[in-house]
Amino acid sequence: MASKVNRVVLAFSGGLDTSVILKWLQQTYDCEVVTFTADLGQGEELEPARQKALLMGVKPEHIFIDDLRDEFVRDYVFPMMRANAVYEGQYLLGTSIARPLIAKRQIEIARQVGADTVAHGATGKGNDQVRFELGYYALAPDIKVIAPWREWDLTSRTRLIEFAEQHQIPIPRDKRGEAPFSTDANLLHTSSEGKVLEDPWEEVPDYVYSRTVNPEDAPDTPEYITIDFEHGDPVGVNGEALGPAALLEKLNDYGRTHGIGRLDLVENRFVGMKSRGMYETPGGTILHLAHRGIEQLTLDRGATRLKDEMMPHYAALVYNGFWFSPEREMLQAGIDHSQKNVTGTVRMKLYKGSAWVVGRKADVKFNLYSTDIVTFEDDMGAYDQRDAEGFIKLNALRLRLLGRRDR
Repeated sequence: MASKVNRVVLAFSGGLDTSVILKWLQQTYDCEVVTFTADLGQGEELEPARQKALLMGVKPEHIFIDDLRDEFVRDYVFPMMRANAVYEGQYLLGTSIARPLIAKRQIEIARQVGADTVAHGATGKGNDQVRFELGYYALAPDIKVIAPWREWDLTSRTRLIEFAEQHQIPIPRDKRGEAPFSTDANLLHTSSEGKVLEDPWEEVPDYVYSRTVNPEDAPDTPEYITIDFEHGDPVGVNGEALGPAALLEKLNDYGRTHGIGRLDLVENRFVGMKSRGMYETPGGTILHLAHRGIEQLTLDRGATRLKDEMMPHYAALVYNGFWFSPEREMLQAGIDHSQKNVTGTVRMKLYKGSAWVVGRKADVKFNLYSTDIVTFEDDMGAYDQRDAEGFIKLNALRLRLLGRRDR
C-alpha cells in the first residue's frame, strides 16, 4: 500500500470496476477522490458517470468530464498516422494511442486540484497499467500512483458485485451478468478481448462486432470517396473541409457501412504474454491506406525507406507506453519533417470489407511523379535510356567480382 494519500484523481468510467475502485479508495486510503472521465468518442452517454460520482460523495467541483475528441485525433492519432504506425504488421494501435492523453489530462487535473496521487483501473496483467503509469511519471516524476488491481483481494466479478451491494453502489440489472468479453472504445477503434475470445482457434462470434457490418452483408456496389491531405494530415472528405474529430467520424461511417477495419490478432503484450484480441478500426484503416497513397506521389524514395525502417520502432514505443519519451519525440520530429510536401488528394474504393487506393493526385509543387519521364511512349528526350548501362555495370561490379572468384 502507498503512503498517506491526501487527494487522488481517479480515471473513472462509472462502470462496475471504477465505481468499486472509487469506494475502495475512500475506505482504504481515507482520502478525497476526484473523478475524471474522458470523452474520446467512445459513443457512450457520460452524464451517468457524473451522477454516479455525486451519489458516492464526490464534490461537484471535483467531477471532471472532458470532451477530448479533437485533441485526441489532432495531437495523437494524426501524428501516429503520419508515421504509418502499425504494431506487429497489423494493429493500428487504437487503444495504445488513447492512454497518453488520458494520463496527461489526469496529471493536469491533479495539479489543478492539488492532488498528490492518481489512480487507474487497469489490471496487473495488461499493457494499460504500463502505459498510464509511464505517462504519469514522465509528466509528474514525484506523483504517487494507486493501481487497485495490484493491491486488493477483489479477484472476480462476483467479488466486485458483492462489494458493490455491500456498499450500496448501484449496478443496473442488465450489467450484473458475466460479460462475454471485455471492450475498450474510442473514436479510432473498438477492441474486444477475453472470455469467449480467449481460444485463438475459435472464430470471433458475430455478436462481438459493434463498429462494422459483416462484410458479407455490406452493399453489393462499391463506393468511391476522396480524402484531401495537407502536410501529411487529412483535412477533408469528398471536398468538404472537416475538423479532426469530424473527419475521423465521417470515415468511420464509411468504414462501418462497408465492413472495413476488422482484425483478429494474437499479439505480444509488453508484459510478456500473448493475448488474442479483436479490433475494429474502420475510419483508421481507410486513413492509413490513403496516407500511404498520397506519400507514393510526394515522398522521396530514400525518405520513404527510412520512414518504413523507423516505423516499427515508433509503433513499439506507442504500444509499450513511451509516448512521452525522448526517442518517440525524436522519431516524430523526423517523420513530421518528411511530411512538409505530403499534400494532395487520394481516391479510395470501398467494398465488402476492403479499401483500396484507386487514384491519387498532387499539385506540381509537391508531386515527384512525372509522366514525361515514366511514359512508355516517346519521352522527347526527358530520359536518356543509354545512361542505364553505366548504372547497371557499376551496381554489378561487386557481383561480377564475386562471380569470378567463386567460379
